[in-house]
Amino acid sequence: MNTTDKTRSMGILQMNEGEKKFQLSRYAPSEPLSHFIKHYWTVSWNLEGEPPYLQDVVPHPCVNMVMENDRSGIYGVSSRVYTKRLEGTGQVFGVKFLPGGFYPFIHSPLSKLTDQALSVEAVFGTEALRYEQQLHSTADITSKIAHTEALFLQSLPRQSDAITLINLIISRIQEDRELTKVEQICVLFDINKRKLQRLFNQYVGISPKWVIKLYRLQNAAEAIDTGRHPDLLKLSAELGYYDQSHFIKEFKSMIGKTPDMYAKPAAL
Repeated sequence: MNTTDKTRSMGILQMNEGEKKFQLSRYAPSEPLSHFIKHYWTVSWNLEGEPPYLQDVVPHPCVNMVMENDRSGIYGVSSRVYTKRLEGTGQVFGVKFLPGGFYPFIHSPLSKLTDQALSVEAVFGTEALRYEQQLHSTADITSKIAHTEALFLQSLPRQSDAITLINLIISRIQEDRELTKVEQICVLFDINKRKLQRLFNQYVGISPKWVIKLYRLQNAAEAIDTGRHPDLLKLSAELGYYDQSHFIKEFKSMIGKTPDMYAKPAAL
C-alpha cells in the first residue's frame, strides 16, 4: 500500500524545493512486520542535464536499511543533519525501522551503531547476497517489498514490550511541544530516569534528551519551511526555548545554519 504523506516533511529540509527534484513514496509493512518496521520508502530522480542536487535531511531516531546499486547498508541513527547528493538518474529503496525496532535483529546496543553502518550480510548472513541480487534485478516496488519481507520473516524476532513503550514515548515527544525535559517523560510514563536512559541507549542509539532536541529543531525547520512562523522569537518560545540565543545555538549545531540564514532560501 502506498502511504505517501505530503502533509509533513518527515525531516526533509526545504521540502518544497526538494519536491521539484525527486519523488518520495512510502509503503506500509505487512502486519507481522509492523511491530518492527515503520515503512518502506523509495526516492527516485531524473536530473539529466541538470546540476547535482544536495538534499539535507534531519535524522529520525530510527535505523534505515538503504539499498542502492553502488552502495547498500544498514545505517544507525545519525546525530546530525546528513546530506544526500542526487545526480543523473537513479532510485533508492529503503526500510525505515521503528525506533527500537531494529534492536531485536542484532541484540547489540544501538548506541554502538550511531553514526555508523553495517553491511546487510553482517545482519542477515548469506541470504542477504541472494536478496541483494533479487532487489537489483527488478524495478518493481511490489517485488522489492516482497523480497525484503521474505528476508525479514526468515529471522523474525519476538515482539517486545520495550519497543511499544519507546514508540509511545517518542510519539508523545513529537506531539507535545511542552514536553522539553527528560524528567517530564519519567513522570508521564512512571519510569526511573536511569532506566529510561539505558532503554534508549540499548534500543534507540541516542538519549531521550537528544530525541527531544531532535524533534524540537525539526519542528522549527518545518515551521520556517512552510512560512508558518516568520517571527523566530515567537517560534523559539513556542518550542520551549526561553533563551533565544540557546535556540539559535542548538538550531545551528543541528541544521548547520542559524534560523535567519536557514529562512532566507524559503523566502525567495
